[in-house]
Amino acid sequence: MNQELLWLTPSKKQLQLAEKNKKIRKSEKITHKRLATLSGVTYASIRRFEETGEISLNCFIKVLFALNLYDAFDVLLNKEIYKTIEVAIK
Repeated sequence: MNQELLWLTPSKKQLQLAEKNKKIRKSEKITHKRLATLSGVTYASIRRFEETGEISLNCFIKVLFALNLYDAFDVLLNKEIYKTIEVAIK
């Protein structure tokens, strides 16, 4: 098993998502206030997300849409789940 996965917690994953969001927002030169307007998520919620990783699923999806990242979420939703290796191979 990947060593990183042994130490990864939900809280750490939230912070990773928040950091990735922040990098994308900054690369697009979008301010917190502008993202709040584009997404319909409050300025405070966006700041809190980037600082702590805490955000509701509804607000997270709105932010993804505002940053044109909705395809990334679709990858997760469309991922095949296999019960056995034999099923995966077929």
